[in-house]
Amino acid sequence: MPDSHSPDFALPFAEAHWVDVLPRSAACPQLAPTVLLHAGPPFRGAPPAPVINAAVQAILFEDLAADAAAARDLIAQGGVQFRPAQEHRIATPLAQVVSASMLLLAVEQQHEICFAPIIEGAAPALRFGSLAPESLQRLRDVGAWVACSVAPLLRETPVAIAGLIRAAVGGGDDCHARTSVANEALISNLEGLGAGEAQRLKAMPAFVLPLLMAAAGTAMRARRCEIDAIGGNGLEFGVRWRGERAWRQLRAEAPRGSRFAGTGAEVAMGAIGDSAVIDFCGLGGQADALARRAGLIDPETGIVDARRVSRSGLAPLINLAIIDRDGAAGLIGRGVYCPPVELFRAGSAR
Repeated sequence: MPDSHSPDFALPFAEAHWVDVLPRSAACPQLAPTVLLHAGPPFRGAPPAPVINAAVQAILFEDLAADAAAARDLIAQGGVQFRPAQEHRIATPLAQVVSASMLLLAVEQQHEICFAPIIEGAAPALRFGSLAPESLQRLRDVGAWVACSVAPLLRETPVAIAGLIRAAVGGGDDCHARTSVANEALISNLEGLGAGEAQRLKAMPAFVLPLLMAAAGTAMRARRCEIDAIGGNGLEFGVRWRGERAWRQLRAEAPRGSRFAGTGAEVAMGAIGDSAVIDFCGLGGQADALARRAGLIDPETGIVDARRVSRSGLAPLINLAIIDRDGAAGLIGRGVYCPPVELFRAGSAR
């Protein structure tokens, strides 16, 4: 529980508001329906199995193929293109692939707008690389409900993000691995939300996670952070420096942490997900390790400072789910990932 000497975890989000819900086609009209957006840096080869699974689901979501086998054929033949989501101001969780019709949560801060996709709930889920048909149906159902019942409320009264974060951290959340208090705060701050809608949101404690991801994206841009994008694609972890087109990327180790019972035989995939933006903005791993945080965070912005990382030799801690590399078991544990310090040294000398 923070006291009067605790850092202001909401500092990077001081002017951020959840303002809308809209499909990717409206947020990024320049992208063709055959473009699929993934987490982390560009692939330098074939995507890992969980991302392929999520891409199959995205293709089915868009009705670009009749079934999963046809969707795999479309991928193999180069009928879809994979691109990093953050290059289009979208942060996507874990293995989830964002297609044209998927709905995005839009957060604005100082005229900077960033997005993250709606998630459908607990496992099995697209973000864990699931091929389960019910995942796709739940995503459709949640999206239709949010568009109908929640989006009109936002357009009338946007939700301030800073208040959610202060309430969440005060209640014991780190706003990445633990989000139930943040989700409760979101429910309380959605003006006009009915009791039934509130109960439905309460049953999805991770619903708020992509909202915090979008907010972190706006914070990095509004605060003129040196790093414009950070995340893993399951094979490599990378950063993209502001003003540069290319990513700097290195092989991604798997997060280290606890495995769920019965998952000892599965091989963990390397770090994956754009949710690293949350930890980079002082939450997640940086909310759990305050002594380490003090040496990495720029006190003016509340965001990890690459020069401090380079000088200290300590990388930010990133809370991440552990996913089965082969795409069969999905979520197999939860852990922490430390990105290579070399990625931060590369730009800190610019």
